[in-house]
Amino acid sequence: MTLTTEFDHLTQEERQVFTLVHPMDDAPETKVNTENLAPMNMTRTVRICLFALRGYLLLMFALLGYRVLQLAR
Repeated sequence: MTLTTEFDHLTQEERQVFTLVHPMDDAPETKVNTENLAPMNMTRTVRICLFALRGYLLLMFALLGYRVLQLAR
């Protein structure tokens, strides 16, 4: 039994066909103008987490720089 014979036995409700559009062929979406947006309000927890992340990233870059200097000798 092939796909075409299976499709012939379906009712009208079961024959819904969906069109697949590749993102490269789709119309471009309109972008949001961020110049008119207000600053985002952050809670204390979010602010603490962002500072912790910033500190972690600075520490990792420092360790990377130390390792590069160590290997450069």
